[in-house]
Amino acid sequence: MSTLRPWNEVSKLVRGGGIQGYLVVGLLLILLIAWIQLIFPQWAGNPDLSHGFFTPILFVLLLKDSRIRGPLRFLPTGAALWMFCGLLAAGSLFALLVSSLFAAAIDWSHPLVLFLLGASLTGALLAAWLFISSNAIRLIPFNYVAGVAILLWALSVPLPPGTYAELTLTLQLWVSDKVLGALHLLGIPAVQNGNIIELAHTTVGVEEACSGVRSLISCIYAGFFFSAAFVNSWISRGLLLVLAPLIAIAMNFLRSLTLTLLANAGVDIEGAWHDNTGLAILAVTAVILGALALGLEKIEGLRSSTSTKPGPTPSSDETVSAELARPGAQILTVAYTTAVACLAAFVFLTRPAPVKDSAVPDVLAFLPANPEGWKTATSTGLFRFADILETDNLGQRTYVRQLPNGEPLQVTFYIAYWRPGQADVSVVATHTPDACWPGAGWTPLPTDVSTAILPLTDRNAHEAQYRLFTNERIPQHVWFWHSYDGEVIPEFNPRRPLQLLKSVFAYGVRNNGEQLFVRMSSNQTWDVFADDPLIAEVFDGLQPYGL
Repeated sequence: MSTLRPWNEVSKLVRGGGIQGYLVVGLLLILLIAWIQLIFPQWAGNPDLSHGFFTPILFVLLLKDSRIRGPLRFLPTGAALWMFCGLLAAGSLFALLVSSLFAAAIDWSHPLVLFLLGASLTGALLAAWLFISSNAIRLIPFNYVAGVAILLWALSVPLPPGTYAELTLTLQLWVSDKVLGALHLLGIPAVQNGNIIELAHTTVGVEEACSGVRSLISCIYAGFFFSAAFVNSWISRGLLLVLAPLIAIAMNFLRSLTLTLLANAGVDIEGAWHDNTGLAILAVTAVILGALALGLEKIEGLRSSTSTKPGPTPSSDETVSAELARPGAQILTVAYTTAVACLAAFVFLTRPAPVKDSAVPDVLAFLPANPEGWKTATSTGLFRFADILETDNLGQRTYVRQLPNGEPLQVTFYIAYWRPGQADVSVVATHTPDACWPGAGWTPLPTDVSTAILPLTDRNAHEAQYRLFTNERIPQHVWFWHSYDGEVIPEFNPRRPLQLLKSVFAYGVRNNGEQLFVRMSSNQTWDVFADDPLIAEVFDGLQPYGL
């Protein structure tokens, strides 16, 4: 008896499993198609995930390659195998349920939801892999190549927002620090403020796109693929997996240093230089990894040296029919049916609220243009953040004057508005000073309180979140509010899954309310400027939004 079942026997095997055989195949195809349809916009619109386009193709190619290169290892059919298969299926369903609850609070396209859904799909594929790698089925062997084929799906999903933010900030600061050190070695004077490098005649910012996250994720993805497709020894595979992230980080450092040197030479690095160097780095790192994999393959010898390695021969009591695999088919049928039903129910319940064509206020109208006694500056560069914030209704004005004692007083107001249904509550809650300011060079300082009641001339403003930052000894007191449907809502951290899950029941179905985010910052404490007519005018205008 052959140890590997030919593909042309798949239809016989499905028919041998009866209606359950058809259900397992059909339901798994539905889940895969639904997942590709959901994740495709991320692959198309998120440069960090552009490698996902290759995943369906590489998945099929690696599964086919796993039947050729071996080892042709199959799992004993029995209760232990079906127990592990059931545990994976149960874990997959749990991840699906949790992700659906998060989708009720935020959106199906949210990175955390997609991450959990990707984990759910990976669990479902692993359960199916155990099933078809059993001695009774013997369609796909239980080997490294097949495992990587499934792993590629998990590497094609967004990272959770908190993890992504921490990784990005860490890489931004690391790259900035190393570029600064290289500049000093080259004798170029420069000063670092967070992720901002100040040169003699210009400044260069290591933004999220320059942090190296894109090349890091893509190189890890490529490292796994090359380790499965080209090499066979565990030493070669381990070497590729270790070198992939190191090469990505090193090449991104070279790109950042090159752009900084060009900027120092007076070259405008925005636009073509920035984008083309990013694409070039991705191409070069992929070529380096591919060349390394081919070199290791050549050292190992011909790949065919392992292609004839036999797998264990099935025991005589295991027949070609699907009868022995029926418990596994039953487990997968129940799991996949439940998954499809759960998805259908939550998709129906979480249908997005339509964006209402209500009157949109001009946020700058809340901020006086020329208040008496103040010098005013209106920010004009906020709209570059419109895609990230999911709104272009942004405004910021800074007011400056001298105090009687001669000290400067600066007060800055920032306001952003979202129409009903335009953005989820968690999207707005993500962009707080805690998340955004450190990346711009501001260092948070500890405070005794995190909230503050601000007394106005005729009332108290709603309780504000309070933070204190410094930038080279320049203090900045920050107060901010998040208004939903005319009420200021309590702060929660959407980057922490437990806090986000708690918000499901509070805001999950509240998708049709307008939102306003207000931030006030000053170099002086509140009591210094609380009685100024400018402050009263601004807060009177914001009172309908709960402030």
